[in-house]
Amino acid sequence: MHSITSQYLARFRRLDDGVGGADSDGAPALLPVTGAQRRFVLVRAMDPAGRPDLVPMFFSFPRGTVDLARLAAAARRLAVLHPVLRARPEVLRGTPVLRLGPPEVPVTRVSRVPGEDAAAALRRVLCDWAPQGAPLRLFLAADGLDGAEGQGGPGAEGPREVLAVVLEHTACDGQSLNRIVEELGAAYAAGRAADGPSPADAAAELDAYREAVLLQLAAEDRAGSPAAMAYWGDRLRAVGERARSANGPQSLARDGLPSGSAERRMPAPEAGTSFPQLLDACRAAAEALYGKGHVVPLGYPWGGRPPGAAPVLGCFLNTVVFPTATGTGPVTPEETAGAWWDDLDHAGTPFDAVVHAARAAGSGWRGGLDGLLTVDDARRRPPLRLGGVTGREIHIDGRAVRGPFAVSVTQGPELRLRMVWDRAVHSDGTAEAAFAALTGALGSPAAAVG
Repeated sequence: MHSITSQYLARFRRLDDGVGGADSDGAPALLPVTGAQRRFVLVRAMDPAGRPDLVPMFFSFPRGTVDLARLAAAARRLAVLHPVLRARPEVLRGTPVLRLGPPEVPVTRVSRVPGEDAAAALRRVLCDWAPQGAPLRLFLAADGLDGAEGQGGPGAEGPREVLAVVLEHTACDGQSLNRIVEELGAAYAAGRAADGPSPADAAAELDAYREAVLLQLAAEDRAGSPAAMAYWGDRLRAVGERARSANGPQSLARDGLPSGSAERRMPAPEAGTSFPQLLDACRAAAEALYGKGHVVPLGYPWGGRPPGAAPVLGCFLNTVVFPTATGTGPVTPEETAGAWWDDLDHAGTPFDAVVHAARAAGSGWRGGLDGLLTVDDARRRPPLRLGGVTGREIHIDGRAVRGPFAVSVTQGPELRLRMVWDRAVHSDGTAEAAFAALTGALGSPAAAVG
């Protein structure tokens, strides 16, 4: 039986042949998508409003630092070089693809309406994101509310402005974000008059990108073997459709925002915090959110570029599913670690194939994730420098979230824990108890609920 990946490639090649395979410049008009991109394209296609998953980064600068014309020139140079920054996702005859377009990167100064600070203004423009358009967009908003301080920090710093660098998830994964920040700063430093990538450089990058995607799809085809499908079918057979929140959704929140959040910083253990420890902490949170007796599907990104591929920008990290059983009795760290290592032996199986395997094994699960876990290393994240000024990366809470809850962990000199939740699913009280369980499992009480 052919794997989902090989079937996808066969459909893509028929489509590619049907559109002539190239545009007027001889470049391919369509590009195939990785398994990770397939997931995001199909989720977008099934969304009633066609909304994509967005990955925003927010940087606070002293007011007046950012020259929008210079920033636009820098961003355009990135889009000329990197095909995924000028490619639009679409579904043709049921087949997800990327269609190459012009290297357009909107750079917009956001006007605040009365009563808004930068955070509120940027939440508004992200909520109004037009589904058809460039996958990379930049927004700049002055901070402060009616003369008061906003996200920028203490008053001694003076007025601030917040730059949002926003990508659709089909265009990036965690490994791509660092490179985008670094290259955007370098292109800005070069100035508006600097030469952009040559046609030869752009063509070489396009060839490298296409080759990386094809190598990734070949790896995913191998990872969709009958043995892997049998493994995931057995592993996820008990996962069901979304469990109900222990105490229901949040009644109308005072701030009127669709999501809540909590954050905690704690000393990092000398040996670091292992991934199985984080999974067990998420299990504790899931039990507080959903109660006992559930098998909650928790997703986390894993993987990298395939062997032999260039380090191109794109979305290559697979979403691996960890079945988080709640209230089944004590689970030892060794049991969690053993199950996780077994999962990693099959972590290359693309997400849609994993869902198919679970359903073939008798699960009623249709692929919705009840929780997400992401882990970053603060020591690997370059700062965004514009005109010799280093921006401070900040968070803007209260944005709409795709899943019921998500945990993000930043490892470094300290351990930074953040959790966001969808108030249409979980009440603030239930989520705050879950965050307390999460931090308690890692040896610290919860704090800084927002």
